[in-house]
Amino acid sequence: MTQNRQPAWLDNAIFYEIYPQSFMDSNADGIGDFQGIINRLDYIRELGCNALWLNPCFESPFGDAGYDVSDYYKAAPRYGTNEDLKRLFEAVHARGMHILLDLVPGHTSVEHKWFKESAKAERNAYTDRYIWTDSIWEEPTGYGSLRGISDRNGSCAVNFFSHQPALNYGYYRPDPSKKWQQSMDDEGPKATLEEMKNVMRFWLGLGCDGFRVDMAGSLVKLDEDGKGTIRLWQNVREFLDREFPDAAMVSEWGEPDKSLQGGFHMDFLLHFGPSHYNDLFRCEKPFFAGEGDASEFVKYYNASYEKSERKGLICIPSGNHDMDRLARSIHGENRKIAFAFLLSMPGAPFIYYGDEIGMRYVEGLTSVEGGYNRTGSRSPMQWDNSTNAGFSSAPREMLYIPQDEAPDRPTALAAMADGHSLYHEIRKLIQIRQTHKALMNNSEIEFVYAEKDRYPLAYLRSSGEEKLLVVLNPSSLEASFPFHGRLAEAVYCFGESAVQNDTVVTVKPCSAGFYPVR
Repeated sequence: MTQNRQPAWLDNAIFYEIYPQSFMDSNADGIGDFQGIINRLDYIRELGCNALWLNPCFESPFGDAGYDVSDYYKAAPRYGTNEDLKRLFEAVHARGMHILLDLVPGHTSVEHKWFKESAKAERNAYTDRYIWTDSIWEEPTGYGSLRGISDRNGSCAVNFFSHQPALNYGYYRPDPSKKWQQSMDDEGPKATLEEMKNVMRFWLGLGCDGFRVDMAGSLVKLDEDGKGTIRLWQNVREFLDREFPDAAMVSEWGEPDKSLQGGFHMDFLLHFGPSHYNDLFRCEKPFFAGEGDASEFVKYYNASYEKSERKGLICIPSGNHDMDRLARSIHGENRKIAFAFLLSMPGAPFIYYGDEIGMRYVEGLTSVEGGYNRTGSRSPMQWDNSTNAGFSSAPREMLYIPQDEAPDRPTALAAMADGHSLYHEIRKLIQIRQTHKALMNNSEIEFVYAEKDRYPLAYLRSSGEEKLLVVLNPSSLEASFPFHGRLAEAVYCFGESAVQNDTVVTVKPCSAGFYPVR
């Protein structure tokens, strides 16, 4: 596998994920916006993050929180104008930071003009923009569908919710008996891909630094081994190398051997599927809650690491808009140990807004904008103790999602004032990561101890001659493991320092440390 030339800024990028409608409201309508983000950029930079991932901000009916795009070329008016978004890009760059937009190439809203044209009985330029069968009585195999909604005789495949018709990038191996299954090389799928490149060209031209790509591995259908989708993204990589060589591409794929081959620079470790990511943070007994198992996660990670030729470009987020808040299952000081892990692993770290202050999952909320059980993780940011926790000066009933109403809800202001807070531990961890090459995004990893149902978790990070042993023990018991190198004084230590006796390292309960290896 040939590694893609990576933009230099990705080498030490630490991302902060912003859910725009929940971050900061500057115009008192109860919904966050671009100007609100601009107003809080210094907070993000002070934390230590030098890059942003902005969840979808294009025009949308918001049936799925913006992942149902109705116009790829227009910012959602609730957030501001295209010019406002351009000003956000400029403000980010003025602080030495970078920004990725969330690209949703697999589907649109039913309100997109492409879909409305595609649904017409008369053939037109958009007839093949989506996946349609030839008969209203036939559904696309393996997918749900939209049907009986237009004069066109056929059913349209959907990608997720029933209002998100799937864009047509073709089938890797079309079934000859189903004439409606087009190949990747047919004119319709090729036109879809070219238009998506135009979308990317438009926003890169306005100043964004690249894209996090939603469901990146799902575009070509009947593509069991991903070969067609890899080929599609290689086509995009050629275009970017030619016109925007510094544009960063991060995929939601979960298979780095495929995404990196397709031309992405980094891949997300998914919270669903076989990754065992949630064994660490979100299950009945999470490892970082002090009573779980990390061994299956390590097995999967190692397999992915080897498949991708030890590139280590696997991004592990603290959380995101699709999963429970970290604070729902990891409590107290154990959150600091969880972040010691997140900020010492390869790949670019991603911090979900509010996780740095321990924002809670808000229980019992009615679904908002297609959030369902995810809604409790999307509540507005809590800045201070003023009205609406400083998020908005709108009346409380206008907030588009209710906030955590607990009297002791965490706030950024309180976290910044408390020198022992999670916020300050994260700041310290980021500073240490940025001053040690062995801890950076592209440096190597080797797991030293990850036994089933045992603590601690230990791994070596290395770059050139620098080697650091990371030891994490979120359990309430002292733990030991064999290690044959010699440890020097820790460059980072939370709790009590580890003790080495010949070839055995013993670590205290609820502790974490990064130790140079001689």
